[in-house]
Amino acid sequence: MTARDRAWDKIGEDVGITNHDFSKEPLTITATQIKKSCKDFVSDGITEPRILCKQDTRDSRPQIFRKLGLFLLPIKNGTYAIIKGEGYVDIPDITSEPEIHKSILDFTLETTKVGNSEMQHLDFTYASSIIRTFTKDPTLVLTIRGRKYTPEFSFKVGTQTISTQSVQTEVDAGYEGRDSVVLVEAKNSSTSNEIIRQLYYPYRQWQEHTDKKVTTLFFEKRGDLYYLWHFGFKDLYEYNGIKLLNSARYLIK
Repeated sequence: MTARDRAWDKIGEDVGITNHDFSKEPLTITATQIKKSCKDFVSDGITEPRILCKQDTRDSRPQIFRKLGLFLLPIKNGTYAIIKGEGYVDIPDITSEPEIHKSILDFTLETTKVGNSEMQHLDFTYASSIIRTFTKDPTLVLTIRGRKYTPEFSFKVGTQTISTQSVQTEVDAGYEGRDSVVLVEAKNSSTSNEIIRQLYYPYRQWQEHTDKKVTTLFFEKRGDLYYLWHFGFKDLYEYNGIKLLNSARYLIK
């Protein structure tokens, strides 16, 4: 058992996680409670709630969450909801032949070859016009980047209503066109699943600010190929209403 698992076992014991009836309501937990429970784990360096609550994939959840079928969502600054259910979406592999994309640039971007970050790969994808090609929107321009706080909104997970406000979100890149806003969550390695929150919270956040259609994309660079998945939501208020609408991978020439 890892130190992180031991920390969450102690947190769970203190807040009564094994005895809580998740069929009735989520279990609310605060950063203050987490720090109090983890005061004896200082030597392991895992007392920071932000780190303990970062559970972006199914496998990154602590053992007690995996055993009980739980996942965690922030609902306001320093407060989290522990929920029973499926909190993640699969990122299916794209096995179709790569589409050959001719860059709109007539020169080489030398600076994009320095380093290996998800941001620079995403910027190169946009500069080469793959984002516009994939979304079929030639009017897109970069307008959103970085961290912002969500307005107040509510949504359903199963039969339960979750209310959230002032949760910090981060969009790797957001583009606005004449009729749409496109938000991108970018990764720099092969990902098999992702917490739905990473796509849903920014989607709800920006849908509150605009009447334009909001599109959510997941992006990865693997070797020389650029991968894009388009996820949508069947219902604005359904967290688990996520569905894959389209996907493609590109080779830039």
